[in-house]
Amino acid sequence: MSRIGKLPVHLPQGVTVTVGSDNVVTVKGPLGQLSQQVSPEIKVSVDGNIVAVTRPTDLPRHRSMHGLYRALIQNMVTGVSTGFTIKQELVGVGYRVEVKGQIVELSLGYSHDIHFQLPSEVKGEAEAVKKGQNPVLVLKSCDKQLLGQVAAKIRTLRAPEPYKGKGIKFVGEQLRRKAGKSAGAK
Repeated sequence: MSRIGKLPVHLPQGVTVTVGSDNVVTVKGPLGQLSQQVSPEIKVSVDGNIVAVTRPTDLPRHRSMHGLYRALIQNMVTGVSTGFTIKQELVGVGYRVEVKGQIVELSLGYSHDIHFQLPSEVKGEAEAVKKGQNPVLVLKSCDKQLLGQVAAKIRTLRAPEPYKGKGIKFVGEQLRRKAGKSAGAK
């Protein structure tokens, strides 16, 4: 048995899971609704407040799908009950972020500001900046996959460089730094 796949998914208060006729799992909760198509070879059963995922055989393909779909269902349950948050820090002189509705306005040292349109499922906010601190962009959503994809897209606008560490990085991320050229080397 898969160590991940055999674990049951416990449903918190206010979260419901339904399995459609074509093996589409729908999770509804206080923060929204998410759906995921599950392979017809994997069986998903709901019993009270526990969701169980089972596989037909021990083939490697079935074992990998077993753990995958169980993890996806767990992420959907967590998303609609508590949600997910990603914080990104803008490191650099003059780097700023401002959120106006679903548009994130970034000033990243280019000759122009960048306007990034967030999907409707993702909410953004800029934390208040204190003197001597870097601006922080906070992204929230119930869909973990979409949130990670949006955060990665924003990071590509100015990826952190290894010499001074300037760019957009995740809060708590450790960057590999390089020494650079020494002035007196011959």
